[in-house]
Amino acid sequence: MRMEDVKAFPRIPLIERIRQHPSWEQQEQVLGLIRGHPALDPALSVLTLLLFVPPKFRYLYSMKYPAVHNVIAGAPQEASAALPAIDVFNPSDGSVLSRVPMSGHHEVDLAVQAAHKAWPAWAATPIKERVQVFYKYKALLEKNIAELAALITEENGKIDSEARAEILKAAELTEFACSLPQITAGEVLEVSRGVECRIERYPVGVVAAITPFNFPVMVPNWSMPNAIALGNCMILKPSEMVPLSSIKIAGLLREAGLPEGVFQVVHGGKEAVEAICDHTGIAAVSFVGSTKTAKIVYRRATATLKRCLALGGAKNHLIVMPDADAEMTSGNVVASMSGCAGQRCMAASVMLAVADTDAIIAKMVAKAKAMVPGPDIGPVISQQSKDRILHYIEEAVAHGAKVLVDGRHATVKGREKGYWLGPTILDHVTPEMRIAQEEVFGPVLVIIRAGDVDAALKIENASPYGNAASVFTESGGVARHVMEHAQAGMVGVNVGVPVPREPFSFGGWNDSRFGVGDITGRGSIEFWTQAKKMTTKWNREAGTNWMS
Repeated sequence: MRMEDVKAFPRIPLIERIRQHPSWEQQEQVLGLIRGHPALDPALSVLTLLLFVPPKFRYLYSMKYPAVHNVIAGAPQEASAALPAIDVFNPSDGSVLSRVPMSGHHEVDLAVQAAHKAWPAWAATPIKERVQVFYKYKALLEKNIAELAALITEENGKIDSEARAEILKAAELTEFACSLPQITAGEVLEVSRGVECRIERYPVGVVAAITPFNFPVMVPNWSMPNAIALGNCMILKPSEMVPLSSIKIAGLLREAGLPEGVFQVVHGGKEAVEAICDHTGIAAVSFVGSTKTAKIVYRRATATLKRCLALGGAKNHLIVMPDADAEMTSGNVVASMSGCAGQRCMAASVMLAVADTDAIIAKMVAKAKAMVPGPDIGPVISQQSKDRILHYIEEAVAHGAKVLVDGRHATVKGREKGYWLGPTILDHVTPEMRIAQEEVFGPVLVIIRAGDVDAALKIENASPYGNAASVFTESGGVARHVMEHAQAGMVGVNVGVPVPREPFSFGGWNDSRFGVGDITGRGSIEFWTQAKKMTTKWNREAGTNWMS
C-alpha cells in the first residue's frame, strides 16, 4: 500500500498526530487515542503502527492498560512533561502493562490545593456521616475483589490467593474506620462543682501517605480510611511500580460517594516524595518502605515541622525450640518466609534453631521443595530485586552457608522472562554474614544454630531492626520469656507472621519505625488528629478560684 492510499483513509488526523508528534517519548498518549477510537479500522491501526512509530516504541501500542494519570479533585490529570514517564512491568513475564507519570512539585502542589479546597466542608461533616462512605467502600472492595486481585497479580506478581487475602485485609481496615465514631467519642468530666472539662479530637488538615510496591491495596488502606474518616483530606503517592491498584481505589472511593478533593493520587518517584515532604501545606505524612528511605523521609518531613510516621524494613527472627510441634512449625515457618515471595516486612528471615531441631528442619525442607513457582509462589517485583537477592545467596554460600533448598534457577514455562525465584533455605549461616543482618526481601530463610533460648535472644536483640519476632514452643514459660525479652514491636507465639488484627495497631521498634504512634488501629487516632481541651463554667455557685 502506497502512502497516498493511507492518506485516503477517513481518520487521517489521528495518523498525522503520530507522524508529527514532537516527542516520541509520549507516544503512548497518541496510541491510546488510536486504540480507543471506535471508528478506526483495526487494520489501519496496525498499518499506522508499522509506518509511523519507531520500533523501539511499538511495544507501547500493545500495553494492556492505557497510561496512568494522577487523580486530582476527582478527575484524571496528566503530569507535566518535565520528567519522563516510566514503564510498569508485569513481573511474571516482563511485559509492559502501562506507563506511569513521574510527578514533581507542580503536581503535588495542585493536589494540595485541591485538598485544601475540599477540607473545610469535609472536616465540618459529622464523623458519623463521614464513615457512611466507608461502609459503602468496604462493600465495593468485597464486590470487586476479583478485579482488584487480578490487578495486584499483574502489577505485583502475587498469586491469586495472596492478592485476595490482601484485599480482605483492606476491608478489615476499612471496617475499623467505620467504628471510629464510637471509639473517638470525646471525654467529659466535672472536675469541680459547676466546672466541666472535655476533650474533642479534630483533624490535622491535608495529609499524605507514601506507600510501597509489596501491598498495592492493603498498605494504602493502613492510612487512608482512618485519616479520611477522622476528617482529613489525603494525597496518596503509591509506588511507581504498582500504580494501577491505586487508580482503582480512587474509583471505588468516588463510587462510594467521597467528595471531590478529599482523596488525590499523585504518581511519581523521588521527586514526588521530596515535594510531599517539603510542602508546607501538608500537615502529616505516613511512609512505608525501606529503612534507608524511611530515615530520609522522616528527617525531611519533620524539617518542615509536619508530623511523620515512617515505617522501615525488618529482619524478623523466628526462634524454634526443640519441643515445638514439628508439623505446625514447619508449615508456619515456610509459609512466613515464602508468602508474597518473601516481599513483606513481616516475613520470616532468620530461623534461630535452638538445640536439636533437625527433624523440624527436615519437614521445612520437604515443604519448601514441594512449592511450585507460579501456582504456589509468585515472582519478585523486578530483575534488579532478583539480582540483589541472588547476590546475597551466593555471597553466603561463598562464606560457608549450606544450601538446603535452592530456588535460584526457578522458571515458569511460557513466562521465562519473569523474575522468578523459588523458596531458598540456607543452613549454618553465622550472625556476622550480611544475609543474616540485612533485609533481603525475597523468599530466602537463613538458619542460625543456637545452644539455648538466651543465645537465640542475644542474636535477635543485636539486630538494628525491631519489627517482629516469634517463638515456636510448647512451653508457656519459654514463650513468656521470649515475649518479654525480644526487641521487637510485634511478637508471636507459634505464629509465623505476628501481624496484629484490628483494633490492635501495627508498628515495630528501633530501625523499623521512625516517629511516635502507630499507623493502624487505635494508635493511629492520635497521629491523624489533634486534641482540643475545653473547660466551661456556667453557674455562679462555682465561685472564684485559680481556674477563673
